[in-house]
Amino acid sequence: MPIQRVKSVGNTQALTSQVGIVRLLEALFACVTFSLVVHQGGWNGRNGDWCMFCWCFCFAMTLLVLLVEFVGLQHRIPVSWKNFPITFAMYATLMCLSASVIYPVTHIQHNAAYGKTKDYRIAATVFSCLTCLAYSVEVTMTRAKPGEVTGYMASVPGLLKVVETFVACIIFVFISEPVSYEQHEGLKWCLAVYCICFILSLVVIVLCIGECTGWLPCAFNKFLSGYTLLAVLMYATATVIWPIYKFNRNQGGVPNRPPGCSSHSNRFCDWDKLVAVAVLTAINLLVYLADLVYSARLIFIQA
Repeated sequence: MPIQRVKSVGNTQALTSQVGIVRLLEALFACVTFSLVVHQGGWNGRNGDWCMFCWCFCFAMTLLVLLVEFVGLQHRIPVSWKNFPITFAMYATLMCLSASVIYPVTHIQHNAAYGKTKDYRIAATVFSCLTCLAYSVEVTMTRAKPGEVTGYMASVPGLLKVVETFVACIIFVFISEPVSYEQHEGLKWCLAVYCICFILSLVVIVLCIGECTGWLPCAFNKFLSGYTLLAVLMYATATVIWPIYKFNRNQGGVPNRPPGCSSHSNRFCDWDKLVAVAVLTAINLLVYLADLVYSARLIFIQA
């Protein structure tokens, strides 16, 4: 009786390749992390909800990416598969990094956890760090190499767009609770800077993932350079204006940490959030500056 060969039901290389194995580890580590937290680690408050969202979202999206590549649906979904996986991996890296910092600070250091609960929370933190490491490895493996033709989001400027939007989201959180931009027109300008640059960076990401860059009325690379130069100039003004109105006594600011902040041992006080906004604004300025340099280099190389 002739031997019948059983055909593979899917693309097993999506699971057995180096990137596939890394993605399986990402899903495993994320699953273990939120399982430990749900079992006995525990989470509470907005910080805990954010950490749980990060782990569950990354786990679900990683399984989706693995399923799409295993079944072979990359060319049947309305997104650019050259741009989507690495964009998600970069966001997942930043999300898990934030969760790996926030969870131990809020649920171990300042929450007085003891016994088995503390052990579970420490274990969850370790696996959260492993999840972040796994996603960063995927970004390193799938980003564009010199001379390689791939999607824009796999290039350094594309990855920097992800960082720009993520940092802007953190700034929005700090300035909205409590609202800290209504006292002066200069602070409202800073808010406008954060919003405009965030929206434009997000538009670039969406255009790349949706393969809609041809909708722009001008060349995509020129649009990128022009918008990034504008963002650098706008963030430069915000980097100067925000500290002036928040920390200069002549402008009604508070230059030193108020004594009342010492009672907020388990969280940021309002003044700490203002400092965080100033630092994050400077960080985003440097990120946009690096983005401008790389975008200009791309134009010269293509020319």
